[in-house]
Amino acid sequence: MSSRAAIFPQISRAWAYVALTKPDVTFLVVITTLAGFYLGSRGPMNFVLLAHAVIGTMLIGAGTSALNQYFEREADAQMRRTARRPLPLGVLQPAEALAFGIGLAALGAAYLAVLVSPLSSLLGVVTCLSYLSIYTPLKKRTTLATLIGAFPGAVPVLIGWAAARGGLNREAWVLYAILFLWQFPHFFAIAWVYREDYARAGIRMLPVVDATGERTFRQILAYAGALVPASMLPSVLGTTGVLYFFGAMVLGLAQLQVAIWASRVKTNDSARWLMHATVLYLPALLGLMMWDKIAR
Repeated sequence: MSSRAAIFPQISRAWAYVALTKPDVTFLVVITTLAGFYLGSRGPMNFVLLAHAVIGTMLIGAGTSALNQYFEREADAQMRRTARRPLPLGVLQPAEALAFGIGLAALGAAYLAVLVSPLSSLLGVVTCLSYLSIYTPLKKRTTLATLIGAFPGAVPVLIGWAAARGGLNREAWVLYAILFLWQFPHFFAIAWVYREDYARAGIRMLPVVDATGERTFRQILAYAGALVPASMLPSVLGTTGVLYFFGAMVLGLAQLQVAIWASRVKTNDSARWLMHATVLYLPALLGLMMWDKIAR
């Protein structure tokens, strides 16, 4: 066997472990944690503590993603969008993914507890356990799983805030509410595009049981609409200023307009445009919050 042939399988396995962490999801975890820390900070920025908070949360998030793929490996094998993940392809064995996920999540929890704060660690552990033990199994039982999963899904911003402040207050919970509401237009759009995939795997996302899309897009509109005033609350509470207030209004109304258009045509292409809009909306909104704090 040539040296190149010997090396390539190792590279493939290394990338498989990276894929287990769902880098796109982990990236969102990182930016929401960073935003929560920055907005919760008072006085000079503690960049060392910020780095520790981001690293610890990233480890827990990556471990949770790996464990999620372990538990959903059979469903993933039945869906086109996930069939090429490491476990369905057989690049990694389930036991390897299980050990990897537990190791990352445990390391992240310990890291946060020692180098950040016990509260940040507790929030991370609760997020991981509730996501895996409640949300994941409910996906095959009820369409309410999306609602239930949104609770742990919004927690990273609280971890960042708790790391900076040592506790949580109403401003932190407003940020949590924004992240909570944002998830519904985003995930329902994804679910509409891949509804046949979810049906094939027996996952009861709302679009799977809502053939016309009426209920799905009604909820998309409701949550996207609620997100507009909710996103402006940080300025009302004094966390951000006038620049953010009007910027959040424009971003929210723009996203709502895309949601209204998607709800009228109800096609896969329109849902994809909505999905992209939500992906752009969140970092833009958080970035605007942080910029507003600098400008003030």
